[in-house]
Amino acid sequence: MPVLQIFTVLSSLLAATPALSPARAVQSVFATSPLPSDSVLAPDTEARWVSFDLTPGNQIRFGMVVNGVPATAILDTGVSQSVLSEVYAARHGLVAVDNGRASAVGGSVAIGHVAIRSLAIGGLARTGGGLSVVALPANATGSAQPVDALVGQDLIGTYAIDIDYEHKRFRLLASGRLPFRGIAVPIAPMPAFGLAITDVRLGGIRHRPMLIDTGDGAAITLARQRLMGVPLSDQPLTSTLAYGLGGPVVTDLGFAPAVSIGALNVRDVEVRIEPPNGYSATLGIAGRIGNAVLSRYRVLIDVPAGRAVFAPTSATDKPSDRSTSGIQTAVEGRILRVIHVMRGSPAEAAGWHADDLICSVDGSPIGQGDAQETVSGWSIGAPGRTVTLGMCDGRQRDLTLRRFY
Repeated sequence: MPVLQIFTVLSSLLAATPALSPARAVQSVFATSPLPSDSVLAPDTEARWVSFDLTPGNQIRFGMVVNGVPATAILDTGVSQSVLSEVYAARHGLVAVDNGRASAVGGSVAIGHVAIRSLAIGGLARTGGGLSVVALPANATGSAQPVDALVGQDLIGTYAIDIDYEHKRFRLLASGRLPFRGIAVPIAPMPAFGLAITDVRLGGIRHRPMLIDTGDGAAITLARQRLMGVPLSDQPLTSTLAYGLGGPVVTDLGFAPAVSIGALNVRDVEVRIEPPNGYSATLGIAGRIGNAVLSRYRVLIDVPAGRAVFAPTSATDKPSDRSTSGIQTAVEGRILRVIHVMRGSPAEAAGWHADDLICSVDGSPIGQGDAQETVSGWSIGAPGRTVTLGMCDGRQRDLTLRRFY
């Protein structure tokens, strides 16, 4: 089989803080023609809100139906071709046709394709067609359990997507609808993929094209070659770990005092810098705008109408969270496994290492139900606070938090 022209980043925070969030996108061109399908919006689609939660990786996770069977999915405007997990396909008897391999962050991955009878998302119903099939590990969302699908442009790109982050719900509308007032930002379809792209300005420097990517839990991500002249805070850059389908990826991380997206001005924004020849450079884009920015607003993304609309919410002026510990962890049942120690952080100075195991925080055991709250509470705590971390080997280690980037 030929190698497909697919560029994939499927990264995840695994540390449950917006300062350490994931970046993810899938672009694909199939070696075979897509299967015929028919999609319609219900007459009452405006009333068919879809509830969602945000994963530890800050991604929009919701329920959909595939062939009459419930599935969990990520709403991902950075995906041109929606994908189904290998596990879900196998569990429900969907036999994938091998399409070869795809280029991915950290290496290449196997990819297939399955025919689908039907699927439903809120007011959208589709009959026929198909989905790509890839491995979707749990670390794609930083959760203990993996999702079943990523829903992208091929399913939702012809509609307006109204995302109400404040009430954790979204709906699909006919293109051209304007259900609320806000700041309109011009967007355009990315050639060949149809994804939403726009401009971003940092310190007067224009960056284009920037992908609007709800599958990316970070704020702003830039290709390294775009960093020249970009004003960041006077603090040094640190490092952060994300997971790609082909393996882990380390990027630099800093903060910008302000970012402009069209006429929208966003203050205090996390900026991640990809390695040379990273995903953005490979795809030929300047970078991505992710959920850590988008979730400050109610957002309408309407590629056919050429606009995105941003309305303020109670989160608009809330300061961005940032790590004060420097420890990134993965939740493994009742254990937090350290997966990355951020450069220049208190954790690095105190000698923490990847694969250290934490079983309690300030005397409270890590529980499956409260692991995310436990992590986010201490890892972004107030500078000067000392946290006592109980190691799974019985030792206790104190860590004094401070701002380091």
